[in-house]
Amino acid sequence: MSTERKIRVLIAKPGLDSHDRGAKIVARALRDAGMEIIYTGLRQTPEQIVETALQEDVDVIGLSILSGAHKVLFPKIMGLIKEKGIDDMLVFAGGIIPHEDIHDLKKIGIKEVFGPGTPTGVLVKFVQENTRK
Repeated sequence: MSTERKIRVLIAKPGLDSHDRGAKIVARALRDAGMEIIYTGLRQTPEQIVETALQEDVDVIGLSILSGAHKVLFPKIMGLIKEKGIDDMLVFAGGIIPHEDIHDLKKIGIKEVFGPGTPTGVLVKFVQENTRK
């Protein structure tokens, strides 16, 4: 029996967005690939998300947003991650994010942005290959 620790992933829904179907699909795909998933539920503040990441000792944060508030909420989250000293953690995002915003999100530390219709296998592979060991 392997004693290797499973990759722990926090799937978070920041802001007032109340649609979480995509987040649940991502969570299920990562769980089915053998990862441990913590799901925050809807309407989380940046502070709640980062605090949960710390408390749950996660390796990865996946942010899901459909509301268009990514340019406000994601920099707040990334700032708190840096402030707490966990900025070596893998952070990815998904949802409805205009292509022209992706470069700015990557500049603040979000490793990748996945849009609607991204095959779940692509996400699983990305997390497996980019999670700190």
